[in-house]
Amino acid sequence: MTLSTQFLTMLSMIGMGSLFGVMFDTYQRFLDRPNRKSWIVFFNDLLFWVIQALIIFYILFLVNNGELRFYIFVALLCGFAAYQSLFKGVYLRLLEFMIKTAIAIYRFIRRAFQLLIYKPVVGLIQLVISIIILIGRGLFSLVKFVLKVLLFILKIVWVPIVKIILILWKLLPKSIKKYVEKLYNRTAGFFMEIKNYLLKLIKKFKKPKK
Repeated sequence: MTLSTQFLTMLSMIGMGSLFGVMFDTYQRFLDRPNRKSWIVFFNDLLFWVIQALIIFYILFLVNNGELRFYIFVALLCGFAAYQSLFKGVYLRLLEFMIKTAIAIYRFIRRAFQLLIYKPVVGLIQLVISIIILIGRGLFSLVKFVLKVLLFILKIVWVPIVKIILILWKLLPKSIKKYVEKLYNRTAGFFMEIKNYLLKLIKKFKKPKK
């Protein structure tokens, strides 16, 4: 390994140590460890350490083809210590600011969506439904009223018509009455034959085929 490669490896591992500190504090901030179940914390911790190890090894592979040296671990420790002493406070304040900004933006977008889209659409749908219900009730009331008027008119008109027909029927000669009765009986018999024929056809089609 050449001197330039060793120097680049040292710088890379110092940077990775600092980046590890950043990732660790970010992970701790979002994990909310006290309010998580122990098995979730264990799984997340294991996953975090595996990912960090893979990232460090990948960077090391790019720099010096993955050769491990003692000074690599020293460089990682130095980078982590430098972050803890110099940048941790600044980064944590920046992280909190970014989280609060993201939450504020999310709340603003959600509030704007509710005010500009959700509530107007829901209100419009409710208005349309109310209008439809109102129109339906009005039409139903109108139909009921019309039926009542028609029934009232029929009662007024039908009773005199029936009485007039009965009076005329009594005044008709017996020969005409008999002819009308025969015509009625023939018509009724004709319709009865049609009814019986249709019933036979229906029974024939309903019989199960062998």
